[in-house]
Amino acid sequence: MVRTLSSKLHFPFMRNPLYLLRTVLILLLVLTSNFTQAQTSLRKKLADMAESISGDVGIAIQLIERGDTLSYHGAHPFPMQSVYKFPLALQVYHDVDNGKLHLEDRVQVLPTEYYNTHSPLMKDYPDGHANPSIQELLAYTIEWSDNIACDVLFKEVGGPKRVDLFIHSKGIKDIAIRNTEREMHANDQLQYQNWSTPSAMATLLTKFYSTELLSSYSKAQLWKQMTNTKTGPKRLRGLLPAGTVVGNRTGTGNISKEHRVSAVNDVGIVELPNGEHMAIVVYITNTRAEISEAEELIAGIAKAAYEHFGQRK
Repeated sequence: MVRTLSSKLHFPFMRNPLYLLRTVLILLLVLTSNFTQAQTSLRKKLADMAESISGDVGIAIQLIERGDTLSYHGAHPFPMQSVYKFPLALQVYHDVDNGKLHLEDRVQVLPTEYYNTHSPLMKDYPDGHANPSIQELLAYTIEWSDNIACDVLFKEVGGPKRVDLFIHSKGIKDIAIRNTEREMHANDQLQYQNWSTPSAMATLLTKFYSTELLSSYSKAQLWKQMTNTKTGPKRLRGLLPAGTVVGNRTGTGNISKEHRVSAVNDVGIVELPNGEHMAIVVYITNTRAEISEAEELIAGIAKAAYEHFGQRK
């Protein structure tokens, strides 16, 4: 014999809609409370990690698809060093999108533009008179953190100040771009004029990946170059599972006479196991730790954030 529910049997919310509303509100409060507790727990963990090293540490994380944010000293200014090559590349690709530059354009690089600095381009063309394309200069700059290629691109787009104004025009004010690499090499103190807050850089990364700043084609080109970054393999990428997609840009400062490192930085976008994307910024400045120790800290922070956010849907 098949039994069926009597038509006279009703659930509470069928008799009283307010019961359903209260139930939903309670569930939302529970879920929000659990989420807040988890965020607080992660933030404390990251703060403890940051305080384990000498110097100042800044962290900012944004979940690109969801908009969730978390930061530690996120509003403090930090010297970017070569991290500022990322906003420079945004300017170059923006000019490509608007027809001011073309990726196939060739640029003559003269020996007078060479100086004692990190430059795979200079090693590839030791006698000078290189004639790379804009696309090649971008690859040198983003993938290899080439300082000479960086300065050539600054010249092509009209200087650091124009890049600074471009970033500000996109609603991001807490980033300052003032000097070329050569100028910073000539005067070490100028590096502090090229600064950003962790939160501002995380927002810039999010805007980039959301295709708010560039055409889809230019975004894809820059993203490919960022995922091919050769510098800092032990930083954001260091402790993440093999095969994790990461697009990043590093920055490293000088060691002072007092054995303080002005910057050990890495910023980027990490693809999470749940298919979402996390913009993450870690800046370390004025530390007496070895660069390798600072890199271990960056890797640990990235791993903690990856494990926390990667499991949530």
